[in-house]
Amino acid sequence: MGDSARIVGLYRYPVKGLSPEALAEVRLEKGETFPNDRAFAIENGKHDFDPAAPKHYPKIKFLMLMRDERLAKLKTRYEDASSTLHISLGGEEVLSANLLSKEGTKALEDFMSSYMSGELRGAPRLVHAPGFSHSDAPAKLVSFINMGSVRALEEKIGAHVHPLRFRGNVYLEGLAPFEDHDWVGKRFTIGDVEFEGVHRTERCAATNVDPETGARDMEIPKTLLQNWNHSDLGLYAVVKKPGVLRPGDLLSLSE
Repeated sequence: MGDSARIVGLYRYPVKGLSPEALAEVRLEKGETFPNDRAFAIENGKHDFDPAAPKHYPKIKFLMLMRDERLAKLKTRYEDASSTLHISLGGEEVLSANLLSKEGTKALEDFMSSYMSGELRGAPRLVHAPGFSHSDAPAKLVSFINMGSVRALEEKIGAHVHPLRFRGNVYLEGLAPFEDHDWVGKRFTIGDVEFEGVHRTERCAATNVDPETGARDMEIPKTLLQNWNHSDLGLYAVVKKPGVLRPGDLLSLSE
């Protein structure tokens, strides 16, 4: 690793399966995810998520990009102070809803009933539990994407691979391809936040969907497997020491 490994992007995904939101900075607490990352999810089919006793479910339970690529056409923005989600389609705002109110919840569910009508297995239901994250990982982790790995993948595919296909929280520049895969069990610091690597991120068919257009136009897990004998790209890590992250913050590995 050079001395210049640094953050080039910070993102969260307030509603699981919907679009990323770029952040200018994020305050992380020990053992927590990005604030409001995957705070909401939309059940597709059986309504058995219990906000009073939240537990992790496989993503297949919810509306998600792996199967529902139409979601990628929706551009969203979430306001923490007012709990309001704004959804735009084709540059026009189509919904503004307070997701912590009954009216706002119903407005989002009604919108999805119409917009996703062909993909639904039953009435969509917005679910949320304070402090719970509907991440693909059952633990409260932060996901890192190594831009060097993304470029190595681009070379094999022979086309641009949009980094947000990987729906990471922290995007890092200045690393060798897949170098972060060696950080499982190791401590590293970015800015004043200390992390410990937990496990590599296995990739699924959601990465085959272009986050800008919603087109299913690549075979990313298959390409990874064919060229590197695994379908991993990225790292999940746990916050060990709290602090603030900003783009440009430098990374250092603990000895």
